[in-house]
Amino acid sequence: MSIELLRDLVHSGNQDSWQDRNKRAFEALFGDAGRYKLAAKKTVTLRAPELSQDSGVPFAAYIHPSNPTSGAYSGLSFVIFPIPNGPALVGLVTGTQGLSPDEAILGRPGHARKVQAICSWLNRKFGRGEVVAWSKHDPTRTDLWAPKSVAEMRESSYASIFERYGKEIYAVFFPSSDQAATATALNAFLDLLFEERGYGPRANSKGSFESIQSGWFEYLMPSVEPEQVSGLLNNRRYVIVQGPPGTGKTRMAVNLLREHYASFGRSIQFHPNTTYENFIGGLAPVQASGEMGLRFSPFPGFLMDAARNAAEDPSRNYLLHIDEINRADLGKILGEAIFLLESASTDDRRIELPYDFGKPFHCTFHLPRNLHILGTMNSADRSIAIVDVAVRRRFAFVSLWPRMSVVEKCGCDLMQKQFKELVSVFIEHASEEAFSLVPGHSYFLESDAERAKESLKVNLAPLLEEYLAQGYVSGFAEHIRRYLQQLRSL
Repeated sequence: MSIELLRDLVHSGNQDSWQDRNKRAFEALFGDAGRYKLAAKKTVTLRAPELSQDSGVPFAAYIHPSNPTSGAYSGLSFVIFPIPNGPALVGLVTGTQGLSPDEAILGRPGHARKVQAICSWLNRKFGRGEVVAWSKHDPTRTDLWAPKSVAEMRESSYASIFERYGKEIYAVFFPSSDQAATATALNAFLDLLFEERGYGPRANSKGSFESIQSGWFEYLMPSVEPEQVSGLLNNRRYVIVQGPPGTGKTRMAVNLLREHYASFGRSIQFHPNTTYENFIGGLAPVQASGEMGLRFSPFPGFLMDAARNAAEDPSRNYLLHIDEINRADLGKILGEAIFLLESASTDDRRIELPYDFGKPFHCTFHLPRNLHILGTMNSADRSIAIVDVAVRRRFAFVSLWPRMSVVEKCGCDLMQKQFKELVSVFIEHASEEAFSLVPGHSYFLESDAERAKESLKVNLAPLLEEYLAQGYVSGFAEHIRRYLQQLRSL
């Protein structure tokens, strides 16, 4: 039975026998027939007061057991708000009396991160183009009201709920007639609530739990396939793949060049000394007769050379891969040529050059439509970064994240265990900025257990030590230090 009574309660559209029905639905969640162990029941208390139509906003909440039996409460709670003749609102709420005793849960980046992922997943899975779930960026910001547009997304009957608890609601699901969607949302929210309290589902519900978790986990670290990047290049022409070290950005670019472009293209690498002359073109010394023995002549750069090659065979696409594209000042390197990087433009954009570079451009430069540019950049490299908005809007950005499926395929049991633990540390404790630094799967691909120990110590550990030294993980440094201690003990 488990979630069915609670689902039916949400869709009942009335408050008849409100307390009794909520008690039955609550009890059905635990024990042999329930989704959770009986011990999990001790971590929450049901509060479902009988309220008359004019005595306030009716609700049923699973609250921290340290709260009093009546009156205002505090901490994290799962709540349903019934309305007449319509499905009840489902959400996660902080008590009007504050965050305690759940301030550690509510203030941890991982809690907000997972709530946002759940709501994004519910929107994609059940929204059919509409928003059916919403979450606040920071659950602890009880000084901020839920946006008015959220309160008005569905039933006007929900307006009174947001007028009363709009500051405390930090995640919400708007049920439709799809009761299966409601059951999924209830399970997702409750699974998170009890997991934060230290309890997972019972064995008979583990399959459902893992299916739901794997669904919303894709919104924490979305997987990107080469075909998706290839399609984006065909549509946008200019793409940057970014991500933490070890996620396979360069490998993907090289494979794309070989397999999707039949090696029609080239790879180059940027560095802090890359210049406009290197990339677009400029004067370079060449041998010549005469007293000096050399003269300066126009010499095409990487981009002009790629454009020339693409123009010579317009029947197929040419790929210029720029590795470490964020290690040089791209705005400065492009100069006036930034005008040409406009994939949506229907104009034949051209710029005048100061020198005659010969065929096919001479003194007028343009980018053929069959020239594609793919940049790869390491989000852990903070020395130089693309910050120019004018440059950013000309590229489509794709984030590449660590993938457990790759580690499961190639790494030994030790590697899989260490990967899961480190990713969990970043998910739970990293700030938004630091989250993009989670080491990629390539650090965990050793299949031999003994070599894996050495690899972790000489490859992964120095990276984490550098993060500590540079202050990149200062918000959760002790968690990283504990992980490093574990690596050294292997």
